[in-house]
Amino acid sequence: MTHYRADYPRPQFVREAWTNLNGAWDFRFDDENAGEAAQWQEGFEAEVQIQVPFAYETKASGIEDPTFHPYVWYQRRVTVPAEGQGKQTVLHFQAVDYLAKVWVNGTFVGSHTGGYAAFSFDITPYLQAGGDNLIVVKVEDSNDCTQPRGKQRWREENFGCWYVQTTGIWQSVWLEYVEAEHVRTVKITPDLDANAVHFDYNVAIGDTPQELELTTRITLDGQLIRETAVRVDRRELSATVDLISDQRTWRVESWSSQNPKLYEVTFTLRSGGKLVDEVHSYFGLRKVSIQKGKVLLNNTPIYQRLILDQGYWQDSHLTPPSEEALIADIDAILAMGYNGVRKHQKTEDPRFLYWCDVKGVLVWSEVAATYEFNDRAMRQFTEEWLDLVQQQYNHPSIITWVPFNESWGVANIFNDRRQQQFTEGIYYLTKAIDPHRPVIVNDGWEHTISDIISLHDYEERGEAFLKRYVNNKDAITSNEISHMNSKYAMAPGYEYRGQPIIISEFGGIAFTSEEGWGYGNQVDSEEAFLERFQSITQAIKDTDYICGYCYTQVSDVQQEVNGLLTEDRQPKVPLEKLKAINLA
Repeated sequence: MTHYRADYPRPQFVREAWTNLNGAWDFRFDDENAGEAAQWQEGFEAEVQIQVPFAYETKASGIEDPTFHPYVWYQRRVTVPAEGQGKQTVLHFQAVDYLAKVWVNGTFVGSHTGGYAAFSFDITPYLQAGGDNLIVVKVEDSNDCTQPRGKQRWREENFGCWYVQTTGIWQSVWLEYVEAEHVRTVKITPDLDANAVHFDYNVAIGDTPQELELTTRITLDGQLIRETAVRVDRRELSATVDLISDQRTWRVESWSSQNPKLYEVTFTLRSGGKLVDEVHSYFGLRKVSIQKGKVLLNNTPIYQRLILDQGYWQDSHLTPPSEEALIADIDAILAMGYNGVRKHQKTEDPRFLYWCDVKGVLVWSEVAATYEFNDRAMRQFTEEWLDLVQQQYNHPSIITWVPFNESWGVANIFNDRRQQQFTEGIYYLTKAIDPHRPVIVNDGWEHTISDIISLHDYEERGEAFLKRYVNNKDAITSNEISHMNSKYAMAPGYEYRGQPIIISEFGGIAFTSEEGWGYGNQVDSEEAFLERFQSITQAIKDTDYICGYCYTQVSDVQQEVNGLLTEDRQPKVPLEKLKAINLA
């Protein structure tokens, strides 16, 4: 990609002028919640330094304290560089868990609730021109199960498949410099059938609107495809652009796993003819649809060979240790013969999605679950989920939204009409923002209204799997029989409507030499591992009405040792042997 910048935190919306604030920050705990009363927001005496964006619980942070602390503070002095002078300075946080409060030079700037969505503040009014500026951040976290927490434990020790919590800043912090008139956001919707793309622009037009013109320039492989301009007379604008070009052999280029072609876009805003903003982006021309029990990519059925990816690293937990580490994981997934990932109980760093876009990796985007059901949990979950759908919308690699998993946060969905209605509400809200991708409502079992029926099954043997599934499609989808641990495919009152069926968790094989747990009996050799892996994988592929699968999982995670890679990303079996089985 022409405008790719290594380590740029938001690769789908790139500006040249920015400052990375990752690195050493002053840090201290505040277990008694005394900091605000003591005016720490004006500056505090640091106990230690922390390496942002790594949470204090991790080795990479320089602290490595797994104990839960409900209140933590950060501070750092920054100077706005020459390129930012005279412009608006925007302070960006890619993710902070859970409630962040921000002060600049002792003045409160704002707060944000939610551990996974990005947020930002215009801090221009609070800066001292030409001098050092003190940024102070207080983060409040809890063990409250109404808080979307995903795989973060809420007890003192790890248990089951829940791991050390993540508190505070855990993705990049950075500054960006813009004029008063600038492009805020662009929602990009490809239309494969019309060979076109639709743009929804949100433009900051300033307090005294000038004559503004927004130009959209689309290129492919460096070749100009189309350039169009609109007059900006309001904040919200739209445009649809035809992509057919007789200069191209195929006139248009679609995005797929085999050929992940990306169109590059530059948005240029001019005021009275003077350039005031330029942003670089991209999109893939692709379509996801469902027909006759199959998932279609670009109007062609696609068999999804996914792998579950929890996105944990040994020394940095939820935070990728580097962009190179993200790329290495994606390359390993492809080397194993998978064509996609189910990003499980986590919203991943935008750079991961960027590289999935570039390399043609299909993504199911999931969200962190709550573990209680009440009004507060519903509100917190809904607000964060909608933010995340909007923030990730433009990535062509994302082909499925997964807001709920295994009835977590809706534990009584099988019989509780209120919980069922909540999942219906999330389904329709998601569809209102994005009618173009399937939505899975309740991955694993007890589906309500769901575009795909995804089932979890950790059966160890292929023969037993075939006996359970081959001639029992109607019995499973009508709840005559359960498919796993007395769990049923549908919640009562909801009928199977011919949706695609995918086994979205299976496998989880662990070696006996490892400490920790996997699914079913552990194996004692590479030969035994590959025999079992082949047996169950082939059984799924031999069940003709199943149109995809997702193996558990990419790598070991703390006490869960059922990855195909160790925590430090060493293969347990040769990757080429896994690929041969997946592609057989």
